Amino acid sequence: MISIATSVHPVKAFLHHTVHLSCHFPNSQKIDINNLIIFWQKDTIKVVHEVYYGQEKHENLSPEYINRTKVDMGKWTLQLLNAGVEDEGRYECIIMQKISERSTEVIHKSECSLHIIANYSQPEIAELHSGELKPNGYLNLSCSSSGGYPEPKEMTWLISYENITHSTTADMDVSQDAVTKLYNVTSKLNILVPTQHHTNISCLLHLKEQLGSLVSIPLGIAVPTEPPAGLAPPPPASLPRLPEAGNMA
Repeated sequence: MISIATSVHPVKAFLHHTVHLSCHFPNSQKIDINNLIIFWQKDTIKVVHEVYYGQEKHENLSPEYINRTKVDMGKWTLQLLNAGVEDEGRYECIIMQKISERSTEVIHKSECSLHIIANYSQPEIAELHSGELKPNGYLNLSCSSSGGYPEPKEMTWLISYENITHSTTADMDVSQDAVTKLYNVTSKLNILVPTQHHTNISCLLHLKEQLGSLVSIPLGIAVPTEPPAGLAPPPPASLPRLPEAGNMA
């Protein structure tokens, strides 16, 4: 009986970890592995692993998978070692049964889609302005995070004071390393110096693949207050006069 999986099974794995790709083969008929040909292929063109009648074959493997795969026939699962971003894609498991000395037939097919995850660094805020902050001046900040995968959704800024938080989404500059394929992201914030006595500013990196978000350490902004224009500072308090020695009782 032929069993062909109609859905693609999603598989997520962390960068440089081992990936487990299952065939999802029930083998309800308890067919001996010595009567089966099992092979995994990627994107229908790259041979990842082959098992011919109980023996592993390496002659047809794509170069990038040599010495990087192991098979657990008890669980009908392929282990892909040291997974990298370039390993992302669709993998198909195909099982054929020996019918006669010269013929086989496909009895099972299944597909899985591999997604690689690399953790981003905690977002970090840097001050771009120089000198002391002054009322009516501008506050220039950047927020950066690096070494992650896949590309994040967006970065937002959180501005908090007196139990009130405002959020704003700024443009995000994204670059990808040509070798590692990992992403680095930066966002900039340019606003008027807050007039509140104390303000906390944080940035929030929103990730894809339902991975949640990362938040920076809050940056505290304290702006020194200046007296209103035209008002002189109050004079120092005068000291009381002491009585002269001759007038002391």
